[in-house]
Amino acid sequence: MPGVDLEGTESGRPRLISASLARPVGHLQKRRVFMTRLLVHWFLSAVALLIVANVVPGFHVRGLGSALLAAAVIGLVNGTLGLILKIVSLPLIILTFGLFLLVVNALMLEFSSVFVPGFVVTGFVPAFWGAVVLSLLHLVMRAVSKD
Repeated sequence: MPGVDLEGTESGRPRLISASLARPVGHLQKRRVFMTRLLVHWFLSAVALLIVANVVPGFHVRGLGSALLAAAVIGLVNGTLGLILKIVSLPLIILTFGLFLLVVNALMLEFSSVFVPGFVVTGFVPAFWGAVVLSLLHLVMRAVSKD
């Protein structure tokens, strides 16, 4: 067994050589659960994009592959540029009781559509309504999954 010294103990019980080599089994299980949740969330976000494309005129997603790619790009854009915009626009967000977040999310959707082939948002109004519907769908998904 790697990381175990069988000959260096007086009692005959194995002794761990390095704590970094001896991670508990629960750690791997937690990592697996985390990765599973991440993949499920990614897939559900792609499905939400497909639903929005069927509900909002001017919001188009070619298929599941484009939706998966768009969901990943939207996540990256929201985690970087979206975070900066939310910090900069915090006074306006507070003044509008959070409604300005829909404008920021609409801008992130429009920006993301530039990078993903098969994902097209034809203007700000479809992006705004897409952001509203996506927010509602994510709210329902979080309530159902209880994460």
